[in-house]
Amino acid sequence: MDQLASLLQAYTAIPAPSGHEEALGDRVAADWSAYGPVQRDPLGNRWLTLGAGDPHIAIIAHLDEVGFVVRKVEPDGFLRIHRLGGLPERALPMQQVLLLGRQGPVTGVIGTKSHHYTPQEERYRVLTADELYLDIGASSAAEVRTAHGIDVGAFGVYARTFRRQGDLVFANALDDRVGLAVLSVLAGRLAASPPPLRVTLVASVQEEFTLRGVLPAIRTLDPDLIFSVDITPACDTPDLKQRADLALGAGPALTRYSFHSRGTLGGVIPPAWLVERMEAIADKAEIRWQPATFFGGLTDASFAQLEGRGAPALDIGIPARYTHMPVEVCSLRDALRACDLLDACVRHVLTPTD
Repeated sequence: MDQLASLLQAYTAIPAPSGHEEALGDRVAADWSAYGPVQRDPLGNRWLTLGAGDPHIAIIAHLDEVGFVVRKVEPDGFLRIHRLGGLPERALPMQQVLLLGRQGPVTGVIGTKSHHYTPQEERYRVLTADELYLDIGASSAAEVRTAHGIDVGAFGVYARTFRRQGDLVFANALDDRVGLAVLSVLAGRLAASPPPLRVTLVASVQEEFTLRGVLPAIRTLDPDLIFSVDITPACDTPDLKQRADLALGAGPALTRYSFHSRGTLGGVIPPAWLVERMEAIADKAEIRWQPATFFGGLTDASFAQLEGRGAPALDIGIPARYTHMPVEVCSLRDALRACDLLDACVRHVLTPTD
């Protein structure tokens, strides 16, 4: 767990909004290069293949995080923004943020009307992104552009934070830095003890934007089976206990159904044989796991499974509280069990008939 915590602290410190994953991708590639050559494509997807032979399993975790993009620089130095990915508007006012300026990172805060002057009718209303503004301490548009290197099209993310409390980690962007940490630990295990088949670990781009950034890598790799390692919303807080039984510390989730009914329809329904096989492997290895469904969310597997000849896919979820919020919470024990489960499963030839 200490290794996972160290990786998470390093990965969550690096800003990586969708389309701007290069710095984090370089860090992950540097970690993986200790175990073999790391490949990349023009979009920035990185992958490492370990083992040899068939079948070929791809295990994906995404590099990017939700954020925002500057749409307008006001004459008085305030900024207007668009959301990038599923940034929750109800959580944004007075959040500290980090912008990726041409001259380096710039800190700021998402402004809101002072409490003393907020009319009663506005106190319980969620402001839309169009109404919000960003304050970086500039007094003019010229100062924004020249002194801070910020202009229309600059990207930003939540401010960086990290705290470990025993088994729990409180941090920004655990979606999906926890998946990347799992893959990095798994890489070391598979390098030390190669599996009897090919396993390719993929650090993907633009998952939070369109979920399709990984597709060129999947076309190149042409895997027989796909696992996506991502967060899944925990429901062990007072406001979600009625929704599901998924809890921190009870093991990774084997997701039997995911679906997003807004926008482009998508999701994953893994084949019954794959779910049953994974459950049997976990039980035999005495690895705790949880059954789960995920209505209202997608992962890289949603569209990756449809590429080429198609590949059966399964989402392996790390339960996380407060998803897409400035601070998310997950259990290192769950992440470690996900490593154990993936390590165990790639020691078996997973096909419908084996």
